[in-house]
Amino acid sequence: MRNLTLKNLRAIEAVLKHGTIAGAANAIGLTPSAITIQLKQVEEEAGLLLFDRTNEGLRPTAAGYAFVDAARTIEERLRLLDDELDAIKGLRAGTLTLGCVSTAKYFAPHLMATFKKEHPDISITLSIGNRAEVISSLKNHEIDIALMGRPPKDLPLSSSIFGDHPLVMVAAPDHPLAEKRGITKEEIAREHFLIRERGSGTRISLEIFLSEIPGKLDDLGTEMASNETIKQAVMAGLGVAFISAHTIAMELEYGKLTMLDVIGMPIRRQWFSVMRTDRTLSPAMAAFQDFLRRRGAQCLPFFDRLYPEVTG
Repeated sequence: MRNLTLKNLRAIEAVLKHGTIAGAANAIGLTPSAITIQLKQVEEEAGLLLFDRTNEGLRPTAAGYAFVDAARTIEERLRLLDDELDAIKGLRAGTLTLGCVSTAKYFAPHLMATFKKEHPDISITLSIGNRAEVISSLKNHEIDIALMGRPPKDLPLSSSIFGDHPLVMVAAPDHPLAEKRGITKEEIAREHFLIRERGSGTRISLEIFLSEIPGKLDDLGTEMASNETIKQAVMAGLGVAFISAHTIAMELEYGKLTMLDVIGMPIRRQWFSVMRTDRTLSPAMAAFQDFLRRRGAQCLPFFDRLYPEVTG
């Protein structure tokens, strides 16, 4: 494959992303015929089809995925080269693409702002999505570092804890259980829950917590697409929610929501920074990882007496 060019690889990646020759051509500023020629050249060189031609568009073959993976690896290495050249020149510049699950968006801007005070010349891009979307971005080499609550196990990743992640049960301030102390698991299980989509970290933790209650997981509650919608629904009295404490700091401060005193809660989880192990660590990535180790926990919302005091 010594005749392979960056233009070839970028064309293949664009076809994968857009599914059609026309879409790929429009995305990278070439004509459809130029894309077709480049694709044909690579297929002839490889001796394999890179895409199956179907009625729904072009679908990558195993060889197509291999070429796209190579393209993304090369693009990453070229971006790292830019950072290395800046370092040689004595510059402290660089780029960093962060991905975070939607729950982390409540503290990610503060985290970024604090990091920028130490490294003003590093340019940061933030991408927010649900858990599945962030994992997909990691898989496709679209982000450098992900901030999430539970790292996936099916990718070559390294992860580091940078802070505590408490999960709590909340209700409207006038809820019948708002003033009750020592609410049992059986009592809270009788409530109607407002829950995130399947696969989300908070939902999985709630399902584990309620797994001993017969039949509860068969009718857990009403599914909602975002923490913001869930919070509004709880404030309206539509049910209770099991949610990250880091998403409700403002609502607790202004008395819009209240934390229920459920036995066994809060459930203590951690926030992780996650990155692929099969890529080179750039200076910007190393600086951010070092920052998280030193100051990441300080950038998380603080809750006085969230955990019970340990005695004895």
